[in-house]
Amino acid sequence: MRLSRLTLCLAAVLAAACSPEAPPPAADAPPAVATSAAPAATTAVDEHSYAEPDKVRTKDIALVLDVDFAEKQLEGSATYTLEWLDPTHGRLVLDTRDLTIEKVVGERADGKWTDLIYTVDPADDVLGSRLVIAAPDRNKRIRVTYKTSPNASGLQWLEPSMTEGKKQPFMFSQSQQIHARSWVPLQDTPQVRFTYTANVTSPKDTMVLMSADNDPKAPRDGEYTFKMPQPIPSYLLAIAAGDLVFKPISERSGVWAEPAAVDKSVKEFEDTEKMIVANEKLYGPYRWDRYDMLVLPPSFPYGGMENPRLSFITPTVITGDKSLVALIAHELAHSWSGNLVTFSTAKDAWLNEGFTSYVENRIIEELYGKERADMENVIERNELAKEFKEVDPKLQQLAVKPGVLKDPDESSSATVYTKGAWFLQFLEQRFGREVFDPFLKNYFDHFAFQSIPTATFVDYLQKNLIDKHPGKVTMAEVEKWIYQPGVPEFAPKITSPRFDAVDAARAAWLKDGTLPPKSLTGNWVTQEWVHFIEGMPQTLTVDQLAALDAAYGFTGTRNGEIAQRWYPVAVRSGYTKANEAIVQFLQTIGRRKLIMPTYSELVKTPQGLALAEATFAKARPGYHPITTGSVESVIAKAKQPAAKTP
Repeated sequence: MRLSRLTLCLAAVLAAACSPEAPPPAADAPPAVATSAAPAATTAVDEHSYAEPDKVRTKDIALVLDVDFAEKQLEGSATYTLEWLDPTHGRLVLDTRDLTIEKVVGERADGKWTDLIYTVDPADDVLGSRLVIAAPDRNKRIRVTYKTSPNASGLQWLEPSMTEGKKQPFMFSQSQQIHARSWVPLQDTPQVRFTYTANVTSPKDTMVLMSADNDPKAPRDGEYTFKMPQPIPSYLLAIAAGDLVFKPISERSGVWAEPAAVDKSVKEFEDTEKMIVANEKLYGPYRWDRYDMLVLPPSFPYGGMENPRLSFITPTVITGDKSLVALIAHELAHSWSGNLVTFSTAKDAWLNEGFTSYVENRIIEELYGKERADMENVIERNELAKEFKEVDPKLQQLAVKPGVLKDPDESSSATVYTKGAWFLQFLEQRFGREVFDPFLKNYFDHFAFQSIPTATFVDYLQKNLIDKHPGKVTMAEVEKWIYQPGVPEFAPKITSPRFDAVDAARAAWLKDGTLPPKSLTGNWVTQEWVHFIEGMPQTLTVDQLAALDAAYGFTGTRNGEIAQRWYPVAVRSGYTKANEAIVQFLQTIGRRKLIMPTYSELVKTPQGLALAEATFAKARPGYHPITTGSVESVIAKAKQPAAKTP
């Protein structure tokens, strides 16, 4: 895949005729919130964006959009309020992907709008197309009129049959990492933070929501207005539309969901306010006014997305026992680590996800106890060890070197999440919470509403923690964590007595077929069942699998975390009795983490590959484009001829 920036000469002249087009509804940018410091100085280059943020930056975007379910597209305009940093620079470069650009105009000093010359470069497989707008007068505001493709990588359009209610269509976005450019032309780099407003029209029976000030009392009249006064990076721009209702959890938190899902969602997530309070106690006030959650259809490709004010949540975490609400703690924690203090490039993704995974675990410990937090850590570290056996060592570094990460969607998730959190747990252990907690709180305050690279964090860490408390941690140790593959030999270890009991029960069953008694398993939570299955041999006999199924009903389970471990074992072991349930699971769920392990096992045999292809053909209309790409890749690779041995 090409990463070089495409170049094309522009005529640097303005069209003479003034456009009769009126200014957008929001003529002035909303007031930006106060930040704690000036933007952090950085020389980081974002190799996944064409934008030139050192020359000109977007300060605000005013969106005017129409949601067209029939055509599966958004159509409208984006008006950018710009800050020109280079007084000699005369162009605005935006990132796009599969957009149809219809018109570009700029606001003159006299308030009138005039046509601007622009070009759209040929598309790069990863980056999309560079939109270059000639602006020799460095217009304060520029507007682009456009429409999206029905196949936009950052949007999913669902037919009514693919929703829980089965009555109305559904649409939602997924902008991270670089998919925002597929539904808005913009500087699609976390180095640029902007406020935004939006006016969105839709069918009158459809509720529209955005990562902004959603009004629970807004009437369904087909026209919605939004304002996001806090500056955000592009990957946090979000939109959704469908048959949605709201139910509160607390004064500042609640759930949006389809009518059939809202009550069970509120019950599952009823501890959200407690999580907010626990975070505030540790790391300072919640700065985004509200924290609401949107429960999406099961086709959502991720567990959750931390869109500010409105986290997008997969329904696969609703189990009835709160055993998977660590996901809520994670998305909420992003309100400090990621949304507030943001990585400046995808190469520094651990600054978002590693910090958030650390904070998530602290919240789980606070609300549900250290035993639960320790079990979560053990599972994640086991997954990290497994991934490190296969992933390129270059991707095992927290700070990935330039040129290594070809596509930002392909980073090592276990590295950025688990190794990143493990590094912070190492610091916590060495310095003690009485020192480390205030340091982390001050870090969030110091860099609030800024985007920084790893080097900036390392410098802050040295000056404000390591140098102030000599003899605890050396910079050589820090550098080994950040710039070397794998996990350092001095990393702190965690054990779980509850998992020790699970290990003993599994070993006894494998030895003589004695199933763990109900007096033991009756109190097991999801994490213990996950550990029980994960510790099994690669394959079991069909009789062994049938015995486990008869006792515990793994086949057909509604718990996705259990299913994603059980079905691969069933496939490897030739347990065809599970095939019907496997097909149903893969056709119902679109979350990549849950379904890709089973697809990956199916494609290893001719019979399994045929089942995978047939299942994918039926499931594909309900998959998000991101999930579709992952499944296509696994199937295509399996169908390639084996390399001949010389």
